[in-house]
Amino acid sequence: MSRITFPSHPLLLGFDQLEQLVERTARAGTDGYPPFNIEHCGPHAFRITLAVAGFREEQLSITIENRQLLVRGHQGEDGDDRVFLHRGIAARQFQRAFALAEGVEVSGAVLENGLLHIDLQRPEPKAVKQSIPITRG
Repeated sequence: MSRITFPSHPLLLGFDQLEQLVERTARAGTDGYPPFNIEHCGPHAFRITLAVAGFREEQLSITIENRQLLVRGHQGEDGDDRVFLHRGIAARQFQRAFALAEGVEVSGAVLENGLLHIDLQRPEPKAVKQSIPITRG
């Protein structure tokens, strides 16, 4: 008996990109920095909140590439001659990736009190019924 893998199941037509999505998500990193929350804010709304203390707005970027939401942070050298007795506040670059389902759109982003909030909307899909004509061969 042969085993059929999920993306190659004969009844799942056109889902071959799902395997790539799962692999890309697994590679996205398990670093844990910066920590984040994902909230369900309504029937078609989500919010991603990242803890980005120490980053200014111009040091953060949010882009969408191939249905992947990428949040990047970069901090340059401060340029001052501070001497730290203890340095526990992270000051490093990061990249966080979130896979977006088709139709999910970013509706806005706000930086407040060291938290970056990214709001997402997924409009309710319209029911589509299509009749396919049958022609003689």
